[in-house]
Amino acid sequence: MLLVGIDIGGTFTDLALYDSDRGHVAVHKVRSTPEDPGRALVSGIVELCAQAGVGTGDLDGVLHGTTVATNAVLEHRGARTGMLTTEGVRDVVHIGRHQRPQPYSVMLDIPWQTAPFVERAHRLTVAERIAPPTGEVVVALDEDRVRAAAGEFREAGVEAIAVCFLFSYLDPTHERRAAEILREELPEAFVTASADVSPQFREFERFTTASMNAFVGPGTGRYLERLTAALEREGMGSELLVMRSNGGVASVAEAARRPVTLMLSGPAAGVLGAQWAAGLAGRTQLITFDMGGTSADIGIVTEAGVSQASARDTEIAGYPLLVPMFDIQTIGAGGGSIARVDEAGAFRVGPRSAGAVPGPAAYGAGGDEATVTDAHLVLGRLDPERFLGGDMALDPGAAAAVIDRLASDLGLEPAEAAEGVLRLANANMAQTIRSITIQRGHDPRDFSLVAFGGAGPLHAAELAAMLGIGEVVIPPHPGITSAAGLLTSDLRYDHMRTVFMTEGRNIDADVINRQFAELADELVARLDRDGAAPDEVHVERALDCRYLGQGYELRIPAGPEGFGPEVLEAFHEAHRAEYGHAFGDPIEIVNLRVTASGPRPKLERVDVPSETLEEALIGEHDGVWRVDGALEPRATRQLLREHLPIDEAVAGPAIVFQRDTTIVVPPGWSATATEGGALLLTADPEITIGALA
Repeated sequence: MLLVGIDIGGTFTDLALYDSDRGHVAVHKVRSTPEDPGRALVSGIVELCAQAGVGTGDLDGVLHGTTVATNAVLEHRGARTGMLTTEGVRDVVHIGRHQRPQPYSVMLDIPWQTAPFVERAHRLTVAERIAPPTGEVVVALDEDRVRAAAGEFREAGVEAIAVCFLFSYLDPTHERRAAEILREELPEAFVTASADVSPQFREFERFTTASMNAFVGPGTGRYLERLTAALEREGMGSELLVMRSNGGVASVAEAARRPVTLMLSGPAAGVLGAQWAAGLAGRTQLITFDMGGTSADIGIVTEAGVSQASARDTEIAGYPLLVPMFDIQTIGAGGGSIARVDEAGAFRVGPRSAGAVPGPAAYGAGGDEATVTDAHLVLGRLDPERFLGGDMALDPGAAAAVIDRLASDLGLEPAEAAEGVLRLANANMAQTIRSITIQRGHDPRDFSLVAFGGAGPLHAAELAAMLGIGEVVIPPHPGITSAAGLLTSDLRYDHMRTVFMTEGRNIDADVINRQFAELADELVARLDRDGAAPDEVHVERALDCRYLGQGYELRIPAGPEGFGPEVLEAFHEAHRAEYGHAFGDPIEIVNLRVTASGPRPKLERVDVPSETLEEALIGEHDGVWRVDGALEPRATRQLLREHLPIDEAVAGPAIVFQRDTTIVVPPGWSATATEGGALLLTADPEITIGALA
């Protein structure tokens, strides 16, 4: 079976082709084409298939991670969008909540007010009302007004409409009927009902999520339609699946209906790729670390699986987003992050980046500010002749010039300034990792760090040492780990229902389990339509719980048997782990959640050649390293990863080269190639002792 995974980034489009019969993975990178992302995808597949000696018509599946919907939000380039909502609440999406991200800032930007998805003139109202807590209809839907609103939308040139009614999570009948009428009146418009995107309470977040879905819907749909046609023209009639923020893939039709679920498409695939690579080495407790040119994405994987974002943490570009998604934190630290001394005299690295153009000074394209990449080159951690497998030569002189200027501003020697750039970048990333581990009840020393992306393996060992982590896992192809992650994914759909049940009052296990079964049946039917065998579908259940009176919930898994008293006890333990304490107050169950996944053929193991250390060794140079608190030159071996012997430790300092990244093995660390294809970096015990003190 032949599967290809494609992850489109801002600079490069990464591709991985898996031949399950041979256990072989072929990788390829092409320049992205932002004006038409699908063009790079299609040409990349054609080139990769030619290199691998297979025909495009032989592919059995194409799995795609996309940033089309995300970019539409970040750049605020979506459809002209309208909203139909209940009388009296048209301004909910403008007012939001009383919390503000920066309450004392006089320059505060509130995105849903300064750059709304729906302009106020396009927010229309209709008479209707569903009443809590039972979902009773107290005001019937005024269908004539819905048809009149359709005419107003037509006159305004609206392309997409979000139907957002109060309490539709209790009974979506009014929303769905209004959406049906709008589709009849405006057959060319993209129409979405909030209950079909995020059927849960919190109307501001639900309305915003539905508005975002409408805003990005037409553009995403057109992109997927064009891409499908382009693949067919190249003879690729194989199934196209799209990665979603929850770590599962969906059909093109499903992705086009709910494009808001694609916002973390690429980063989610990266976490899956990291999980797969670490599994090759038998590791399951993971901190995933994806560092590219402009930013780093960080996630957590435990024995229970990938950490999921809670309702209070899910947002894109400052807009709240209520859809299932991996808990991935992003920091503005990458190879292009600019190092500078600010107006107050403080030394800073990032978040401003040199980007791909002009890029770091080392690229020789006109960059004139010191970056993380320049610091690596000055310290001898990058080989100017081996960058990107030798396809791109670096300019050591240009890198040295900008580092010299930075050193002068800091009053340091150039090597000290360069090493300071890396230490500060690592410190910033370490702080983000602490925020999603220590502050949430996890000890990072219990985890392995999985480093990938073009820049991740350059920083991994020293970043791990800062956190007291003694082991780093480097995937087989770090630069295309997100593309490989696509090849490990299953079809996956989520459903949920808001219930509001309180311990000691109205919690009824039979009612809960019956509703779990209803939600699961809907998902199994959806998977069946997408080709998954019902008897192979895996169903997971969870409940969002909180103490009565609290504002946000914790997600507690329920076992295969469904809800029981053990779930409530597990909530107390989860609250203690998250916040350091638990109460004796009654527990309130707020939401029921069901996830169903249909297994797909996927990437498993890859064949790894084993050679000798002599064949891997290609040279030696003097690198600059911090040893016992001081910087000093050390003889540093240069090795090719593809020739490393399996299970033979290589002591640092060493630099390991491969086409898609460079791996730094500092003094006090060793690197060992594993039979499964991962490379393990292991620290001497004294390296990490006291790192968290």
